[in-house]
Amino acid sequence: MCLDTKFESLKKRLKEMERVVVAFSGGVDSSFLLKVAHEVLGDNVLAVTAKSSTYPEREFREAMQFVSDYAIPHRVIVSEELEVEGFAENPLNRCYLCKKELFSKIKQIAIDEGYKFVAEGSNKDDLGDYRPGLQAISELSIVSPLKDAGLTKNDIRTLSKELGLKTWDKPSFACLSSRFPYGEKITAEKLQMVDKAEQFLIDLGFRQIRVRHHGNVARIEVEEENIEKFLDKQIRDAVYTKFREIGYVHVALDLKGYRTGSMNEGVI
Repeated sequence: MCLDTKFESLKKRLKEMERVVVAFSGGVDSSFLLKVAHEVLGDNVLAVTAKSSTYPEREFREAMQFVSDYAIPHRVIVSEELEVEGFAENPLNRCYLCKKELFSKIKQIAIDEGYKFVAEGSNKDDLGDYRPGLQAISELSIVSPLKDAGLTKNDIRTLSKELGLKTWDKPSFACLSSRFPYGEKITAEKLQMVDKAEQFLIDLGFRQIRVRHHGNVARIEVEEENIEKFLDKQIRDAVYTKFREIGYVHVALDLKGYRTGSMNEGVI
C-alpha cells in the first residue's frame, strides 16, 4: 500500500470517529496523530497528557508547546505509575500495569465528556517488539489508527515532515521505567538519576540516547555513529564526573549502540 493511500485511510477513519480523545505524549507518533485528528475533526478532538515521574520534564514542556502552537484542546492528568500495585517491582508485564492505569483514566474522561473513542499512537512497527501494554489497550477498546492504517515509523516521519511538524525527526522516546532490568525495583530516586544522566548527554549534543540503569552501573547507549565521540578524553571525563555526581559508581558504554528494547534481550 502506498503512503498516500495509508494517509487517506487514516483520515477517513478519524472522520468516522466524530469525537475522539487522543493520548498525547509529545512524541513523533502521537504528535502526528493528534495534528491529523485536529485537522480532520477540529475541536472535536481532546489531547490528554499524563504527567508522572517516568516522564521527563523536557518531554512535558515540548508536549505543552505543541498543543499551544496548534491551539488544540488539551488536558493534563496525573498518572503516578509508582503507586500502581506491582509496578515498582518491575515485572515482565510492567507496561501492561502502566497502560491499564493510564488508559482507564483517559477512557473515563471520554465517557464523562461524550467522546466516542480514545486513540493512541502505536504504529505498525510496534507489532514486532515485546509490548505488553498493547494488551491493556486491547482490553479497554482503545483504538490505534496509525497501526490500523498500516503506517510505519518511517511513514509517520515522512508525513510529519510534509506537514511541517517539528517532531518529524525527534528522537524516539520511551518512558524512563524502560531503562531498568526486569526485577530491579523502580524508585523515584532512580528515575531522577536516569533523567539527569540522559539530560546531560542531550546537553552535550547527543540526540538518540538511553542510559540503562543496572544497580550502581550506568550503561550508555548512543547511535552507532556517535560511539567514536567517546574517544575524546574530554567527553569521557565530563560524562564520568557528572554520572558519579548523579550517583553512579561505574559508567559503561554499550558497544552495540542504541537500539529499542535492549532490556528485552535475553529475557523475552
